[in-house]
Amino acid sequence: MHEIFGITPWGFAALAVAAVLVGFSKTAVSGANTVSLAVFAAVLPARESTGVLLPILICGDVLAVLTYRRHAHWPTLWRLFPAVAVGVVIGTVFLGFAGDGAVRTSIGAILLLMAAVTVWRRRAAERPEPEETATRTARIKAGSYGVLGGFTTMVANAGGPVLSLYLLSAGFRKLGFLGTSAWFFLIVNSAKVPFSVGLGLIDGKSLLLDAALAAFVVPGALIGKWAVNRINQRLFEQLVLAATVLGGLQLLLR
Repeated sequence: MHEIFGITPWGFAALAVAAVLVGFSKTAVSGANTVSLAVFAAVLPARESTGVLLPILICGDVLAVLTYRRHAHWPTLWRLFPAVAVGVVIGTVFLGFAGDGAVRTSIGAILLLMAAVTVWRRRAAERPEPEETATRTARIKAGSYGVLGGFTTMVANAGGPVLSLYLLSAGFRKLGFLGTSAWFFLIVNSAKVPFSVGLGLIDGKSLLLDAALAAFVVPGALIGKWAVNRINQRLFEQLVLAATVLGGLQLLLR
């Protein structure tokens, strides 16, 4: 392993723990895998780390879909997908020109802004809006979160917090949140693979490391499935918001 990837046994151990956390985040606290993103970028070159992490995320997505597939809200998914596609294309172009520092700073700032907007909107939610205004607001929100989610997931596999904030702001309960998120990321992350291959982020060497790490996703997913039944809705929402803020700060301060 060291000869192929230039990583130490301690580095591989850190990646294995990050893979466990990916599984946990997919079945319990979505957005928590921003910590995994930071670990992968610390052990591996930042650009290459996104290509190694993507197949690991897809493994977690498959496990999450198997666990929560019946709870997805498909109208929400269809509303998001067009805007997400635009964000993925913008992210692909951005990756071709931006350095690692610009990528981290941009995503960190976006995550913190989205967290602040979500908290503000939830506090203002009790004020009734006219039906026409509410419909227009919902469309704008889906479009803006969708583009940001597509952009952040393409450039740094960091779309989880953005989708989490959107689903929280839309009032999703735990199972609906997890089921919708599971299908969303299985579809979006799978669609990102050709772009990542085209950018040289996924190749035979990265897939060998993925094969060694994929098994660690399973125990994380099982722990997450066990834990989510013991977390009430309010704590669940607080953990998602906290993970988003921490992820944003991590990216800004690195």
